[in-house]
This record gives sequence, structure tokens and C-alpha cells, in this order.
Amino acid sequence: MPPVLLGIGLYVLAQLLIGAWVSRRVRTEADYLVAGRSLGYGLTTFTVFATWFGAETCIGSAGSIYTEGLAGGTADPFGYGLCLLLMGLLFAVPLWRRGLTTLADLFRQRYSPTVERMAVLLMVPSGLLWAAAQIRAFGQVLAASSGWEVDLTITLAAAVVVVYTISGGLLADAWTDLIQGIALIIGLIVVGIAVWQQEGVTLAAVPVERINPFHGYASWLDALEAWAIPVVGSVLSAELVARILGARSAEVARRSSLVASGLYLLVGLIPVTLGLLGPQIMPGLEHPEQLLPLLAARYLHGVLFVAFAGALVSAILSTVDSALLVASSLVSHNLIVPLFPGLTERQKVWIARGGVAFFGIVAYVGALYAEGVYALVEEASAFGSAGLFVVILFGLFSRRGGPRTALATLGMGMLSWVLGAYLLNWPHPYLNSLAAALGTYLIGMLLERTPAPPRPVAAP
Repeated sequence: MPPVLLGIGLYVLAQLLIGAWVSRRVRTEADYLVAGRSLGYGLTTFTVFATWFGAETCIGSAGSIYTEGLAGGTADPFGYGLCLLLMGLLFAVPLWRRGLTTLADLFRQRYSPTVERMAVLLMVPSGLLWAAAQIRAFGQVLAASSGWEVDLTITLAAAVVVVYTISGGLLADAWTDLIQGIALIIGLIVVGIAVWQQEGVTLAAVPVERINPFHGYASWLDALEAWAIPVVGSVLSAELVARILGARSAEVARRSSLVASGLYLLVGLIPVTLGLLGPQIMPGLEHPEQLLPLLAARYLHGVLFVAFAGALVSAILSTVDSALLVASSLVSHNLIVPLFPGLTERQKVWIARGGVAFFGIVAYVGALYAEGVYALVEEASAFGSAGLFVVILFGLFSRRGGPRTALATLGMGMLSWVLGAYLLNWPHPYLNSLAAALGTYLIGMLLERTPAPPRPVAAP
């Protein structure tokens, strides 16, 4: 076995051991899904940072920027970094204070169980697309490190991911986020310095059009569409909200989001820079998504490369863990458990774990047939999110609009997105779906005068 694969295997084993150790502390559904709401500043900051900082930033965006220039990094790191900033400024405190276990709980509290179930049906596919992106990226790292076929490495990656995710829940995810976050930051810095020292290339040698973040957009609406998908589509994603709900206080959630935003943008500039310089250093790559692992293999040797590859795999595992965990939690907590009120806490945990295994298989199939990591990430951000964003926004900050308004908004947001993106090929399908959802809610607000229920407040 090549040394790098042995090193990656040791990293994976370490993750599994952490999951097994933490799983001993999982007694209730809340322990498994939101870490018992016990996360402090360090764990919350790094687990929020790791929401998207993994496959998308290191594999997807570096490859996309390699191909398209800086315009290929609209979503990651810039769009998702802005998401974390907005979460800290606007949403972290009101979300935490509601005492939610999953984001779908908000729809039940504020609207009705029917709205809750419809929201779950819209959020779960998005989580599975996220998970598929991570599994595909894991496979790309293994392929670049071993020379094996990508389909084989994706299969191996999926098997590891499912086993890893089942064990420890959000608390294990948070601890591995802390460890892998530090390791990955150090690894990216080392790779960046090594490339700069040995190649001597600078951004001054990059063509101007590759540094223009708006290059290739035919109009300002095209640019707005590209930015709206990651920002509006992900700022209230179930994956990010789950980490906010795990914080031990509203203030921890808010401050950690703000710190994580700055860290995300700062560290994310490293793969951005390597993507811009990539065509000069490694021209003509058949798989641009393998740029960063190939650069690490070229410029890092021995233990350093093994450590970097292991840290990258660890980051991917941590991100896919959250995506699968959230998809399973939405189905188990919001759809299955309410049907069986007599379930014990232990049974609830095992239902959630069974969901992780099932959705891991679904995500694996998606990873095999996807065009690329970046495409999966953009699809995950856009799928059904326009209606969800509007309903959550009014649900948190307004008492106007009731269940029928929420249902109509969710349906219109999804319908307009499907029509625009897949059937009618509208030029700006996401902006259209966002406008349709907002208009539907505003009209519904005027027609439906059912008062909203009082806002529940979590115990301090």
C-alpha cells in the first residue's frame, strides 16, 4: 500500500475512534442531533467554519477557479463566507432562542405540522446533494493519491463515510471539526508557501480577466443570480442551523459565527490563489478538481504530504457527516418519531442512525453520476431554498402569515425553480423563484389573517 494511503487510513481510523469515544456520551436524541446544546466557543467556531470548508473549498472551488478564473469562486469561499457573517449578524440569536432540535421544528412552531412536513421534503434533497459532493471529493483525493479509478475510490469513500457518520452524532462532528480544522489550515499554509517558494509565480502573472470576479457574466442579473444561490440559498441551510443550535448559548452562537466567517474567508484565499495560478503550474489537467491534491503531492514529501492528505480527508468526512446527519434528523425527528409517541430516547437515536445509513447509500449514487463537486454544491444551495428562505425569514421576524401562506410560498418557490431551471430554461431561475416566493408570501399575508402562535423561548 502506498504510504499516503496508509496515512489516510490512519486518519480515518482516528476519526472512527473519536466517533466511538463520543458515542458513549450519547443518551438522548438531543445528544445525538444537537450535541446536548453544550458546545462552547472553540467547538462552535470550528464546527461552523467546517460547515462548508472542506470538499467545496479545497477541491471544488480550486478546480472551478482553475477553469473559470476568480468568477468560479462566487459560491466558495466568498458566498459561503458571507453566509456565516449574515448568520452571526441576523439569525443566530433568534434561531437559538427558539429551542429547536432541527430547523424543521421552526415550521411546526410558527406555522403547522403540515408546513413542517413539507419543509422536510424540500430540505432533505439539498442535504443529500451536499453529502454527494463530499463523497465525490473524497474519491477525488483518493484517486489523486493512489492512481486508482475515480469510481472505485468514490465507492470506498462512501463506505467509510457511512460507517463514520453513524457513531457519534453532532458532538463527534464538532470535535473532529476542531482537530481537522487546525490541521487543514496548517496544511493549506504549508502548501501555499511551498508552491510560492518553488515556483516563484505571483498573481501579477495571471491574466487580468482571470482575476475579475465578474468576468464572463453577460449582465448584472447574471452576476446577481450567481451570488444569490450560495448566499440566500445557504444562509439558513439546515446544516448550518444545526451547528448553531448546538451552541451552549445564543451569544456563543452569534460570536462563533462571526469569527468563523472571518476565518473562512481568510483561509479560503489559499485554494483561490492556487486555483488562479494552477494553469501556469499544472497546465491541461484532465480533472481540475484534483489540482490541490496534485500540488500537495508535488511540493510536499513524506510525512508532510501524508499529513495534508489526511487533514483534507478529515475535513471532507466532517462535512459529509453533518450533511447526512441533518438529512436523517429531519426525517427521523420530524416525520417518523411523531408517528410513534411511545418511543424511548434510545430508539429515537437508532432511528436517526438508520437514516444516516440509508441516506449515505443515496448520496453515494449521486456522487457516482454527478458532473463534479462544484455542480453538486450549487445544486444543493438552489434546490427549494427560495421558498424556505422567505418562510423562515417571515417566521422569525414577523407574526403575519399563517400555514396556508407558508405552504403556498414553499410550493411556489419550488415550482418556479423547477420550471425555470429544468423545463423552461429561464435565464435567471433562482432570482425568479425568489421573487415568486416573496410575492406569494406578501399576498398571503394580506389574505390570511390567522394570528401567529406565541414565540417559544429557550431556557437560559
